[in-house]
Amino acid sequence: MAIELKTEYGKVDISDEAIAVIAGSAAMECYGLVGMASRKQFKDGIAELLGRENLARGVEISLVNDRLAIHLYIIVSYGTKISEVAHNIQLKVKYVLSEIFGLEVDQVNINVQGVRVSS
Repeated sequence: MAIELKTEYGKVDISDEAIAVIAGSAAMECYGLVGMASRKQFKDGIAELLGRENLARGVEISLVNDRLAIHLYIIVSYGTKISEVAHNIQLKVKYVLSEIFGLEVDQVNINVQGVRVSS
């Protein structure tokens, strides 16, 4: 499923993968975020930390009734206020997707899959 934007010059199809990579990159710039987690359920009670090359795997895109919702699965740093980290990520992702693609994002849902102690 791709998102279609119509302009005066024609139409532009943006793949979910492109939106997911940009959203994941924007989230990774926020303080307190260790990395993206896999969308799959926990394996043996441990969240799988994804590298920068797999940012899209920690992001889920859904478009229902022309309303764009983004679900991010993240791992936060120990000692940070989770609600503030999540709020900052929501603002950053909405802003970046608006600036790059011109998309109006209805929801940015944050799913904290784990907490990591920095070494």
